[in-house]
Amino acid sequence: MSVTPAKVQAWCETILAGREAAPNLTLQDYLDVVPRLDSLDDVPSGTVVLVRGDVDAKPGASIGDGDTRLRSMVDTLKFGQQRGWKQVIFGHIGRDPEKSLDKVAKRISELLETDAPLIADWLDEETLTIKPEVQQAIEAAAPGAVIVLENTRKYDIERVMWKAKPADLPDLAPKLAKFANECAEKIGTVYVHEAFSAGSLDASSVVVPIAMQRVALGKYAAGEFDGPMQQCLKADLAVFSGIKIDKLDDMEAMIARGTIKQIFASGSLAMAIRKAIGELDDAPVCLGAAEDPSNSEKPWFIPESRVEQAKEIVADGRGKDIVFTVPIDSVIEDGSTKDELAPSDQQLDIGPKSIEHFSKAVGDFIERTGGKAVAFHNGVFGVFEDPKFEAGTKAWIPELKRMKEAGIKVYVGGGEGGKALDKYGQPDWVTHTFTAGGTVLNALGSEPVPYLVALRLGVEK
Repeated sequence: MSVTPAKVQAWCETILAGREAAPNLTLQDYLDVVPRLDSLDDVPSGTVVLVRGDVDAKPGASIGDGDTRLRSMVDTLKFGQQRGWKQVIFGHIGRDPEKSLDKVAKRISELLETDAPLIADWLDEETLTIKPEVQQAIEAAAPGAVIVLENTRKYDIERVMWKAKPADLPDLAPKLAKFANECAEKIGTVYVHEAFSAGSLDASSVVVPIAMQRVALGKYAAGEFDGPMQQCLKADLAVFSGIKIDKLDDMEAMIARGTIKQIFASGSLAMAIRKAIGELDDAPVCLGAAEDPSNSEKPWFIPESRVEQAKEIVADGRGKDIVFTVPIDSVIEDGSTKDELAPSDQQLDIGPKSIEHFSKAVGDFIERTGGKAVAFHNGVFGVFEDPKFEAGTKAWIPELKRMKEAGIKVYVGGGEGGKALDKYGQPDWVTHTFTAGGTVLNALGSEPVPYLVALRLGVEK
């Protein structure tokens, strides 16, 4: 049965509202409602199953090279193969609509030891209809077959929710309803979400489930939420870094959970915390170019409202005996180091004094907790892709190993943090590395994971 634009509009309003739509729901509340893959055990052979796959990968020359996310899908895909499902995988690669999943499809073929053909052009954008080639490939496929659809972000409809506001939904809902109905009518009505990292508002993740008869969370994604994520919810130490100042919201939410004893901060978020500490302690701090209103459109700009939020966080945290560790010197654009920034300076890494300061704070934390703690690390300390600004991140990664060797359970949020671990350390230096940073912050922080919201709605509709 087709879904109406009105129903899609109401659905999308809930998605956009995030926490406001259900302020009392916890991560566990969503997980308790969303079915797991085993719930589909009764789906008969020959059924077409739409798999929202974690296909945002850059596979290298051989299995095990650049394909962690693809390997995370294998158990789910084999589950479907064993039951004779015809699985149609769709998802994105990067943010560039021109990127292709051709190498991804080839690696999936290798991982499953079966042909997984790629359908390069599967949607008519003008009419928002699934092209006949998809139906023909599905009809010709044998039970257990796997088909891959080209990069979903190739099509505008996949991306329309990214910057959508509630006022935009009356115009978008008919198009989104058409797309969702086409997926159900031309592909299938059983949907499995096996893309742990897919935290954006892609239509394939948050809208298509509305037209499905049955939905489920894949084996890997469910395992991450039911296992390592549960440990991170109990984190005693959290490391926040990067240029996204909205991570302050996630920091606030994690502190509110009541387990945090130590915060390490770097990047733009640390600038706000550092400024807040200075104002609270009557020791003014200049944030350089990051607080210049002329840079208000830059992603690293720190508005006064965020400084005020940081002051509330620090004041609240101090009342709970939380220790805040922030940089005490900075590396600026020309590679030089400064204890205090001038108004025109932009901080691009922590300096040597901060590296030593952070290392001492780790030692103090280990001694204070006796190694009986959980640590969560997210992001990087500077523009580590540039050798001039990698020292902070490069020096921090061994501190993760140091904590683990002391008995602390260390979890890394993936994304850039995972890349830094690959570059400067070894996988076994930490307890677990997630395949996504944004999804983990959503789960631990202030907003629900969008696809879990959609799957819950899909169950309860």
